[in-house]
Amino acid sequence: MIRALLALVFAMGCSRPEGPPIRVVVPEGASMRVAAESLNAAGLISTSTGFRIYGRIAGNDRSLKPGTYLMKRGTPWPEIMKALIGGRGLVRSVTIPEGLALAQIAEIVGKALDVPAASVVAAASDTATRRRLSVPTSTLEGYLFPDTYAFPEGTDPARAVSEMIRRFEREWDPKWNARLAELAMNRHDIVTLASIIEEEARLPQERPIISAVYHNRLKIGMPLQADPTVQYARGTHAERVTFKDLEIDSPYNTYKYPGLPIGPISSPGGESLKAALFPANADYLYFVAYPDGHHEFRRTFDEHNAVRARIRAAAAARPATPAGAQTAPRAPAPRKP
Repeated sequence: MIRALLALVFAMGCSRPEGPPIRVVVPEGASMRVAAESLNAAGLISTSTGFRIYGRIAGNDRSLKPGTYLMKRGTPWPEIMKALIGGRGLVRSVTIPEGLALAQIAEIVGKALDVPAASVVAAASDTATRRRLSVPTSTLEGYLFPDTYAFPEGTDPARAVSEMIRRFEREWDPKWNARLAELAMNRHDIVTLASIIEEEARLPQERPIISAVYHNRLKIGMPLQADPTVQYARGTHAERVTFKDLEIDSPYNTYKYPGLPIGPISSPGGESLKAALFPANADYLYFVAYPDGHHEFRRTFDEHNAVRARIRAAAAARPATPAGAQTAPRAPAPRKP
């Protein structure tokens, strides 16, 4: 048995790492059995039993460092064992959900990398990168793509931000550039619109319809009047936007200034980017949000107000239900172009 195991270890020691790195998680307090089973499931070793015995013989079966590792198939067993007991190949796993603003992303990434959030914001303000991506705003807000990342130990904010930007660039389909010409918009416009859609939509199937509302408003010169842009301008999130909030003097306030805001208000996901590029074929100009997050869409201001009144009446009849309904956009009758 031992002779066979030694032969296997020798054979594995002659192998060469190849292919893309594979993520393996060793939980806190995990035994060698758990680690070996994870390695085997990932295809990094051929036998979990043999690897456990090897670890016991080597005296390393109780010295594992927990965390997320990146390893390649074909890595020799001795190298895998060294990584597990020495923490080599250890990465910081970070998940960025859709719809987070740069300040929120900076907090998450900063905590994962053990650096100040301000250093992440600074990295996301890199002039050269903004110029390369044709981003006119002072930061790369909207371009740090939401995803799960595995940052190697020692990753600095600049490298982390670069990886998130590369992920955005991989998501952007070059075929979409032709669509930009059809819409008479640029990529920054689309990312900006997608960020608003991301904030408004609670149901995936509503994204293209919400997009249609905003495209229709842009076409006729009607203010977008999107509540999330006001919340971004205010700097804090609240359940409702007040009349005082609507007067905030900010280029992000789409109640005060027509057209798109000067830049994204969050990082949109791929589905919101697609919705911004390919809105539904609908002539709606208004939508109202129900307490459960779904929307009703209407063509005229009178129809819009009727839906709002119905929602409020229903809420008043059920005291246990949160009163009122958040509406967006809340607008006067559309102006003629």
